[in-house]
Amino acid sequence: MIEAIRAIVRQKSVEDTPAPGAPFGTGVRAALDQTLALCRELGFETVNVDGYMGYALWRAEAAEGEEPLPGYVCALGHLDVVPEGTTGWKVDPYSADLTDGRITSRGVLDNKGPIYACLYALWALKRLGLAPRRDVRIIFGCNEETGFRDLRYYLEHEPAPVMGFTPDCKYPVVYAERGRMGVRLTGPSLRGGRTDDVLGRFFSFMNEFVLNAKPTGERFGIDRTDPEFGVTEVRNYKLDLVADAPAVEFAISYPASLTADEIRAKLSDVAAEQGLAFEVTGNYDPVRFEKDCRLVRTLVYTYEHVTGSDGSPVTTTGGTYAKLMPNIVPFGPSFPGQKGIGHQPNEWMDVSDIITNAKIYALSLYLLSR
Repeated sequence: MIEAIRAIVRQKSVEDTPAPGAPFGTGVRAALDQTLALCRELGFETVNVDGYMGYALWRAEAAEGEEPLPGYVCALGHLDVVPEGTTGWKVDPYSADLTDGRITSRGVLDNKGPIYACLYALWALKRLGLAPRRDVRIIFGCNEETGFRDLRYYLEHEPAPVMGFTPDCKYPVVYAERGRMGVRLTGPSLRGGRTDDVLGRFFSFMNEFVLNAKPTGERFGIDRTDPEFGVTEVRNYKLDLVADAPAVEFAISYPASLTADEIRAKLSDVAAEQGLAFEVTGNYDPVRFEKDCRLVRTLVYTYEHVTGSDGSPVTTTGGTYAKLMPNIVPFGPSFPGQKGIGHQPNEWMDVSDIITNAKIYALSLYLLSR
């Protein structure tokens, strides 16, 4: 397992120019091909969903007197990675450096190591003869970092799972994710000799609503506090010129007690008052599962059984495939206290953590498939 992870992180898989059969570039496609070849070596059936995604399949094997259960359960991760950047690395970002029990490499945590841990967890079950009563898929995404186009394509061609998880967040099990909306506010055109006036009014708006405002969306009227999710967060501001007009883009991370329609209405009113054009550049509604549903209860149990630690379910401000894939929750791979690792120079994952993840995922896949 460890050497397989080191082999896959050596393959640079940043999104690039599309090519035939490689909608996200040849590097990502090479990572998918390498992974599916490994799955076949481990004895699984494989399906390549036109280069958008691929998966390993273990079909249900009901015992005598039993009927296979309908649908499938899954672990859903991704093989694409963010660019490595040009500074801060102490080792070659694609060297799969293994020193003192720690692998340092781009993508080892986000998300090649964890999804390979799921694959080897399923292989361990296969070797032990612990056959599933329901089909199990280990699904390998190729566009998680830059838009979820892979998952949209998958859902157009494949059914959604009955239950599952994505090993692309943190422990314990995450039962709810905040919503996330991207917006753009654009001022009038700078053409026609009105540059000073237009910029003056635009930056007056920026001072009042952004620079001198709380990052909770208070000035926009969207600040909302939720006992489960906390307060609204407005962040990731980006100034730009759009068709010779000043514009600002930002993201709104919002709790389940605030709806996308409410946000649209409030920002539309502000935009009209300020003489700005308003548009939503993207939105994912909050995702929430009941804490006592079978999926969450099972993953609480497996985490506690393997680690001996409290597995009480938590929420996250992040965004994963669970935003779009029905019936899955984020589950691992980072343990409490492990933060600021993915997307950073010297991204790492300890061998001991990979092994613990595999144990958790093996028990989880077994129980969910029964």
